[in-house]
Amino acid sequence: MRRYIRAFLACMLFAVFSALYVYSKLFYSDLSVGGRGLGEKTFLHRAAASKRSDIGQETRRGPDETDPGDQHWYILRKAEGRVRTAAAMHLAVVACGQRLQETLTMLKSAVMLSIKPLCLHIFAEDQLHASFIEALESWPGSFRSRFNYTLYPITFPRENAGEWKKLFKPCASQRLFLPLILKEVDSLVYVDSDILFLQPVDALWSLLAHFNATQLAAMAPEHEEPRIAWYSRFARHPYYGRTGINSGVMLMNMTRIRATYFKNDMTSVGLRWEELLMPLLQKYKLNMTWGDQDLLNIIFHHNPECLLEVPCHWNYRPDHCIYGSNCGSAEEEGIFILHGNRGVYHDLKQPAFRAVYDAIRQYSFREDPVSSLLVPLEEELLKTTRSYCAYPGQTLP
Repeated sequence: MRRYIRAFLACMLFAVFSALYVYSKLFYSDLSVGGRGLGEKTFLHRAAASKRSDIGQETRRGPDETDPGDQHWYILRKAEGRVRTAAAMHLAVVACGQRLQETLTMLKSAVMLSIKPLCLHIFAEDQLHASFIEALESWPGSFRSRFNYTLYPITFPRENAGEWKKLFKPCASQRLFLPLILKEVDSLVYVDSDILFLQPVDALWSLLAHFNATQLAAMAPEHEEPRIAWYSRFARHPYYGRTGINSGVMLMNMTRIRATYFKNDMTSVGLRWEELLMPLLQKYKLNMTWGDQDLLNIIFHHNPECLLEVPCHWNYRPDHCIYGSNCGSAEEEGIFILHGNRGVYHDLKQPAFRAVYDAIRQYSFREDPVSSLLVPLEEELLKTTRSYCAYPGQTLP
């Protein structure tokens, strides 16, 4: 049991306590000033797809021209100028359907543990925008001052929007177009909404410095063992490496992505990112199961020199422990990023995953992080038994 706590919680404990000095200063300063820290607001035009001539363009107006009653207007929040874009880390997420609370919990884990300021890029269906604004603006000022956020509509190239929208899950393929939409952003962390940071985003961001001259993205493998991996057993299209890659956590140098000509199996010349996506979809759409992730696997199969493969503890999923522990780096280093795919945050199939999610979701920024987050989490994890996810690296009792 104690080894389980070490293996599963080592990273959580280290992450929180490594950031505890900064965290406690923010926590107690907010209690002393008692304010929400509301700062300057400007307005960002939604720019409906029918009015866009380019997927990356947006129209801006000044505060005097705003119309709060217009559903096409959303707030770009700035925390009194304290978050400087040049010094900040950029984090993007896509939220559709019932993913509001899950996305907010992910954002809470990122803001709570990170050291450098964050610029959050939230792509969401129109009906979710007001709820995101209400929730994020309610966070205490000392935390609110550590990030800026921008809300974007779900946007696909006009001529093929229908095909992209129905690819795999609703909105899932939005991530493919981030380099084309966020043209002013050099580098970016993209995560699925069911991600939880158990280390500061800074740790993942620092891997950008390890990119060599050709690498432009970092992702973890889809699986560690080819004999039971999905891609190596069932894929009907090219995929990266021995087991494919999982796109739930992506670190991207988007400047390099925009400038690269990618090798492919359709032409003898390299294609730019925006030239590559639709032809690949047309060629392989009848052979793909996982949509945009399959497209990324095809791209990096032909361009392996462009990818930095990171260990599985950067994207730890139920697949790493359902049938036995198969993520050695998590056993040695702890889990850095938890990925609750298969809906495990919302059912009872993997109680260890749900325990971490519920602890972060229920935690209030104004409470002491040790007594109100770490202690209850450890108590809940001690209750999770009879699961390889609860006993990574050892035999079940």
